[in-house]
Amino acid sequence: MDFALSPTAEDYSKRLNDFMDSHIYPNEKTYREQRESLAAEGKLHQVPPIVEELKVEARGRGLWNLFLKDLSGLSNVDYAHLAEISGRSSHLAPEAMNCAAPDTGNMEVLHMFGTAEQRERWLRPLLDGEIRSAFAMTEPAVASSDATNISTEIRRDGDDYVINGRKWWITGAADPRCAVMILMGKTDPNANAHAQQSMVLVPMDTPGVTVMRALPVFGYQDQHGHCEIDFDNVRVPTSNLIGEEGGGFAIAQARLGPGRIHHCMRAIGMAERALESMCLRAVSRTAFGKTLAQQGVVQAQIAESRMAIEQARLMTLKTAWLIDTVGAKGARSEIAAIKVIAPRVVCEVVDRAIQVHGAGGVSDDFGLAEMYAGARTLRIADGPDDVHIRSVARQELGRYLQS
Repeated sequence: MDFALSPTAEDYSKRLNDFMDSHIYPNEKTYREQRESLAAEGKLHQVPPIVEELKVEARGRGLWNLFLKDLSGLSNVDYAHLAEISGRSSHLAPEAMNCAAPDTGNMEVLHMFGTAEQRERWLRPLLDGEIRSAFAMTEPAVASSDATNISTEIRRDGDDYVINGRKWWITGAADPRCAVMILMGKTDPNANAHAQQSMVLVPMDTPGVTVMRALPVFGYQDQHGHCEIDFDNVRVPTSNLIGEEGGGFAIAQARLGPGRIHHCMRAIGMAERALESMCLRAVSRTAFGKTLAQQGVVQAQIAESRMAIEQARLMTLKTAWLIDTVGAKGARSEIAAIKVIAPRVVCEVVDRAIQVHGAGGVSDDFGLAEMYAGARTLRIADGPDDVHIRSVARQELGRYLQS
């Protein structure tokens, strides 16, 4: 296995680290202040102006759409290293580089399965950073960890599809720049369980689409919003179908492989930032006559965090290497495993950092509380830990059951 950066990725890495140091980290405070100012005006989901400024800077530096191999020339291992760097400032860096979810997954879907018309209307402005998008799969009325449960109806009526149902936790839908959703629903409830679902493009301004609310996460409201959306006789042309009828489940699986690498490596970047914060606090704070860094219990927390991060990174890079060499299908067990391991590790590391910061850790002063809220969410988003653990167990036991 080779996890080394290619010469192209080495160049990107140097440029990205410079961009983080010169523009991202110095503007984190500006981002927070602008969000607070917009919220005070009742514009909770309006994009802070600094984001658009950073997008211009990143694009000028060639740090743009790096997630898409056909444009960047990067392997999954290459991009994994870059995703970790951007994950150190998850609110700013990925979006500044046009590499933020759910747009990345949606762009990959349109790139792989979209028609020429769909790519021109939606993929081009997404790649140019002119609009944003959402992915509507999860539903409040069913256990959406099992995608075959999805109950939103997509019924054909002549040259249109008519959509009825309710979705929630639809990330990005509250952002005024969100122009379109990729929606997964049932076109044929009588087909095989994995051939009932289809994906269609639904513009946000389509009559019958109602954003009911933006859901908070541990009290934090995401700028882009995690929304509950009602679909009441929403009518879109059949040309908005992505791929084939009944192909939704397969497209969803194709969307998740590389995307999990992105999520996990950004999470590892977050864990690194938390560990850095923990160490800085430990060497600067004195208790009982010694710095925290001299206290054995704190040393153990720091050591455990470093060891856990290294293990998670190696497992994720191995998975990226497998996707590069044998494809996502050949890395199914590893893809499921890292989705459990990386969020679990970042939660543990951030929790330790909070503990070392004491009462300050649970405040908004150090960013750790919000970091924990985001990290804890990753143990549910894109399928809860339990589902992925079940998948790993099935594949492990399968080797014995077949013998």
